[in-house]
Amino acid sequence: MTVPDHPSFARWYSESKEAPYVGTQKSPGGILDLLEVTRPACEMSRPGLPDLVLTQDMLGGSRVRGSSGGGDFDVTSEKNSLYLSAPNFANTLMVDISHQLRCVSFPVAKWRNVLDEATEGKLSFDNIQIHRGPFHSATIQSSLRNLWALSDQEEGAPSRLLARAAGCEILAELCRLNEAPFTQTTGGLAPWAKRRCQELLRARLSEDISLDELAAEAQLSPFHFTRMFKQSFGVPPRVYLTQLRMERACELLEQTDLSITEVAVEVGYSSNQVLARVFSKHLHMSPSDYRKKIRVPVCISI
Repeated sequence: MTVPDHPSFARWYSESKEAPYVGTQKSPGGILDLLEVTRPACEMSRPGLPDLVLTQDMLGGSRVRGSSGGGDFDVTSEKNSLYLSAPNFANTLMVDISHQLRCVSFPVAKWRNVLDEATEGKLSFDNIQIHRGPFHSATIQSSLRNLWALSDQEEGAPSRLLARAAGCEILAELCRLNEAPFTQTTGGLAPWAKRRCQELLRARLSEDISLDELAAEAQLSPFHFTRMFKQSFGVPPRVYLTQLRMERACELLEQTDLSITEVAVEVGYSSNQVLARVFSKHLHMSPSDYRKKIRVPVCISI
């Protein structure tokens, strides 16, 4: 196999002649790379790169011709259509009108073991078959929508926990679409594993804890851990972590005189603005208003 000239899809896009088209780029520690691109009508060919690239057409209405690893296609793209580009394949694409894309790239080296464990080796990045033109998946579209929304909420790169969990959700759906059933999990986490995850998350609220670390504590692969965690807690790991952070933020606002910025840092957010956005979304008021409300003195009539 030919060694790619570029180390990643994101590096190629940001360092090549395509760089002026990049509007947003987020990279969480090499787990996933997220790019938002606005391009004019033009030829979109690129060299083979060591990433599996999932692209969403945000506008639709363009004629797309070429090949991304599964044979030639010539289609009119619809809004939110998904395209999958094979790793190490030199794409040849032409788009006839200006278009806006959101791209998520999976560095194969970071994800190969996850996919192998999920399918017991029955599906690899080299034989995923959705490489011929557009496809649709409500599950993947929802995962991408949440991934981008939460990345914006976190002011920059998504957390390692969010990135790995979102990647596992997308890979699970790609397995289903490829009719390569992944190994099913039965039941949730063992009681000791559930307890250990709770302890670890509470102890490290201020850190960018990774899904891999949590999975290792439960002695599971990240792929299976994600699914079993949701069965045990009723929500994905990233949602549960946010719930714990909100609980702790409320405690600090009630019981201490820490500033809002100090509370934000204590519960793992980069600024008081980020805390305020998350807090308002979940409690429907700002941290300052919550503190005022909870500390209103009670007047006792005699």
